[in-house]
Amino acid sequence: MRILLVSEDIPYPSMGGLAKHVLTLARALVQDGHTVDLLGNTQHPIDVAGAEGQFGGRFFGQLDGHIAGWKEISLGMYLPPRRTWIAKRFARIILRHADDYDVIHYHGHVPNVALYIPEDVNFVQTRHDQGSDCLMNTRYRNDAVCETVDPSACASCRTLHPNALQTAVTAAAVRRYRSEVAAAFRRHKTVFVSDLLQRNFARAMGPGKWGITLHNFIDTQRVRKAREEAASEARESGANFDIFVAAKLYPAKGVGAFLREAVPRLQPGMRIIVAGSGEEEASLRAAFEGGAVRFLGWCDVDETLRQAARADAVVVPSLWEEPFGATTLEGLLLGKPTFALARGGTPELKLYVAAPDQLRLFDDMKKLVDDLLRFPLRARPAYAPLAHEVGGTRDAVEALLRIYRLPAGRPVHLVSAVPELQRQG
Repeated sequence: MRILLVSEDIPYPSMGGLAKHVLTLARALVQDGHTVDLLGNTQHPIDVAGAEGQFGGRFFGQLDGHIAGWKEISLGMYLPPRRTWIAKRFARIILRHADDYDVIHYHGHVPNVALYIPEDVNFVQTRHDQGSDCLMNTRYRNDAVCETVDPSACASCRTLHPNALQTAVTAAAVRRYRSEVAAAFRRHKTVFVSDLLQRNFARAMGPGKWGITLHNFIDTQRVRKAREEAASEARESGANFDIFVAAKLYPAKGVGAFLREAVPRLQPGMRIIVAGSGEEEASLRAAFEGGAVRFLGWCDVDETLRQAARADAVVVPSLWEEPFGATTLEGLLLGKPTFALARGGTPELKLYVAAPDQLRLFDDMKKLVDDLLRFPLRARPAYAPLAHEVGGTRDAVEALLRIYRLPAGRPVHLVSAVPELQRQG
């Protein structure tokens, strides 16, 4: 097939999980014999992504307009036309290429773009975040998971104390956006990376056949290489018990909350290694770096896997509802005991454990740290390698190809024609 992958998250010098996922998919599709090109943003050439940006196809840097803020922050409110304008602009850019491809697969943060793609275009989008109904993409505010569906409540995400005008305009913007996204999901094929995302969208917009759930995946060849390299390294007698954390350093990811809970209670010989960058990096380094805590900064995929493979445990301390959590899946496939909060899409990853107690889920950070601190006192488990490449690209590519080959337009075919694909909404 001739496939155009689309994402405004590509390319950047240090890319996040969504961008890495798209590039992993691109390489897997090329390896499977398909022609794959990538439509990304105008901000950087693909070379800025280094080796990670090499996927075996052409790159078109044409997506723009999504960075402009329309003075929403200074005005203290979301503006109703902004996201419609961005969606229409993205659609026009995408449609310049539509005739050259059998399918267009969008991965990004403008889900209403599908509303402006004609039904006869074979268009698929994958939803990776909470942005189907949350304009912040996270459903996390005031240091807690946001469960409200009231559009007027979103005003406090633009300004701390919204006035009546700010509240009314924001509520209108949210209602308009959600209505467009719902119409977009009815118009074209939609894939959610977890059941959680479908449930949260249905909570805001009502029950319906909004799409199909296909879990994300990772490159298991890279995982296997990291496992083998770590196994070949001689471990010193009495070595430290290393705890690995990989996350963007901002409040919703919970790294600061984890360090504040864990560091004062660490036992002798325990170390925490943190890979990631973000707005909290400087403050967290100032508070915790040195001694038992080491910050690596942003790491590419291979280095992240190497560090995780060398560690004794992986912690994913996200406070928000992770839609899927590639870091959790990596920890499981590396055979590591993996500690996380029991929220978001994370509990769905029990499908990928190599032993019943490998994915360790907790209601709050204190309970997570309590269990982590007790864990080294027990024999360290040797989780067996998984019997097959569950969570890898092979099965995911086959599932996506079946979706690609379904008729374009109204996605009712997802329910009737693809019953074998994980879970349907």
